[in-house]
Amino acid sequence: MLVAVSATTLLVGTASAVTVAAHAAAAGCSVTYTISSQWPGGFGANIEVRNLGDPLTGWTLSWSFGAGQQVTQAWNTTLAQSGSAVTARNVAWNGSLPTNGSAGFGFNGSWNGSNPAPASFALNGTTCTGGVTPPSGSASPSGSPSSSQPPGDVLSRVHTAGRVEASGNTVQYSWPGIYFEGRFRGTGVGIVLNDPNADYDIQVDGAPAGTVVLPGRTTRWVNGLSDAEHTVRLVKRNESPWGISEFGGFVAAAGGAILAKPAARTRQIEFIGDSLTAGYGNTSSGRDCPGDRVARTTNTDLSYGALTARRLFADYQINAISGRGMVRNYNGGDPGTDYRTFYDRALLSVAGDVWNPGPWRPQLVVVYLGTNDFSTAVNPGEPWTADSLVAAYRTAYAAFLQKLRTRYGADTTIVAVGSNPFGSYVQQVVQERTGAGDSRVRYWPLDETGLDRLGCDWHFSTRDDQLIADRLGTFIGTLPLSW
Repeated sequence: MLVAVSATTLLVGTASAVTVAAHAAAAGCSVTYTISSQWPGGFGANIEVRNLGDPLTGWTLSWSFGAGQQVTQAWNTTLAQSGSAVTARNVAWNGSLPTNGSAGFGFNGSWNGSNPAPASFALNGTTCTGGVTPPSGSASPSGSPSSSQPPGDVLSRVHTAGRVEASGNTVQYSWPGIYFEGRFRGTGVGIVLNDPNADYDIQVDGAPAGTVVLPGRTTRWVNGLSDAEHTVRLVKRNESPWGISEFGGFVAAAGGAILAKPAARTRQIEFIGDSLTAGYGNTSSGRDCPGDRVARTTNTDLSYGALTARRLFADYQINAISGRGMVRNYNGGDPGTDYRTFYDRALLSVAGDVWNPGPWRPQLVVVYLGTNDFSTAVNPGEPWTADSLVAAYRTAYAAFLQKLRTRYGADTTIVAVGSNPFGSYVQQVVQERTGAGDSRVRYWPLDETGLDRLGCDWHFSTRDDQLIADRLGTFIGTLPLSW
C-alpha cells in the first residue's frame, strides 16, 4: 500500500515510500520515508533526509507516529521515542550535511491495526516541505552543483563489467559486487541511485569517498575536490537477490563535465559461487550476526574474487548467491531451485530473465559451489539419499561446466574449486573432462590452513579473503591463460 502524505508520493521497488518536502527561512529539507518490509505486528523502514539549506555540521530529524507505532531497533542514528514523538540524531560519521547533501538511516518497529507514514518531518526544527526561503537580504543558497542531467544512455558514459540491463535512463541489476567506473572534470560528482535494498562504496581517484547505506532514490554528492580531472567508482557491497537496483549515472558539479568513460580492461574473470564467494559478513567483528549485521558487514568488494581480479588488473563479475548449491540449497531449503536456476539472469528476482553476455568473454572462470549441497545432512522428505545426492551433484556439475564451455568457447580456462567434504567429487568431474580432451579445466583444492572464519556465521573474514586471494593468484600464475 502506498500512503500519500503532503505533496508527493514515490514508489521505490515494491516497498511503500512517502516523500515529503518543505521550506523555511534560511533552511530547507526533504525526507523520503520508505517502508522496506512489513509483517504482522512489525515493519522495517528507511529514511533519507536531504538538506536543501545552508550546510549543517549536525542534524536532528523529528516526527510523530499517528497510529501508536513504536521503534524497536535503529541503525546509523541515535534515536529516541517518547509517546508518539520520535527524535533521530546523527552519529559521528554522518553529521555533516552540505547543501543538497543527504544522510540515511533505518529502523525496525512495531504496529497494531494500521501503519500509516508520518504526516510530516522537521530537520533541526524546520518543517520539511521541499523548497528554500533565504533570510531577507541574503542570497539564495546554492543547490548541489549539477551542470547536467545523467545521460540517456548511462553505459555510454560509464564502464561496467557486471550483469546490467538498460531501463530507460537507468541500468538495472541484482548481483553483488557490480561496479561502475567513470571520469569527470570539476570539483564534485553526483551518483544517481534508486536502491532501498543494498549498500554502496564510493571511491574517487582510487581513495574511499563514502559508504551509502540503503540509499533509496537519491543523488549522492562528493564535493570539495580540486578543479581537475578525476575518476569515480561505485560498487554494490552486498546481496539483494529479491530486489532490483537502479543506477542512473554520474553527474558533474556546476562548471564541470562528465568525460569519456574508462577503457575496459583486456582481462576478464568470472567468479561463480555462494556466500563464501559473495563475502558474506566478511567485515564483521565476530561470528554472531543478529538483525541486519550480515547485510551491513558484507563487502563483496573485499571478497577473494574481487581482490584476485584487481591484483591481476582484470575486469570481473562476482556471480554469487548465498545459500544456493549446485543441486541442493542449504539444509534442503527452497526445493526445486538451486544456483543454476538463477545463473542466466541479470535480475535475479525476475523469472525468465536472460542476460545477454555481449562482449563478456572471460579468459578465466572460477567455480566454487558445493558447500551448501553437503554442509548439512539430507533431511527426511528430501529427494536424495547421501549417495544419490553425490551422483546428482556430479552430474549437474559436469553439465554446468559444459554450459560454461559452450558459452565462452574453447579458449576460456575454468578452475573448479573443491574443499571438504565435496572436493573429491569436483576433482572426479574435472578428471572426466580432461580425460575427454578438455585441457582447460583445472581442479584447485582450497587450502584452508590458517583461515580464522571470523566472518558472520563462520564465513570467511577479510583476512581469510586476502589469504585465499594470495593462494588463488599463485595458482592462476601457473595456468596457460590467453591474456
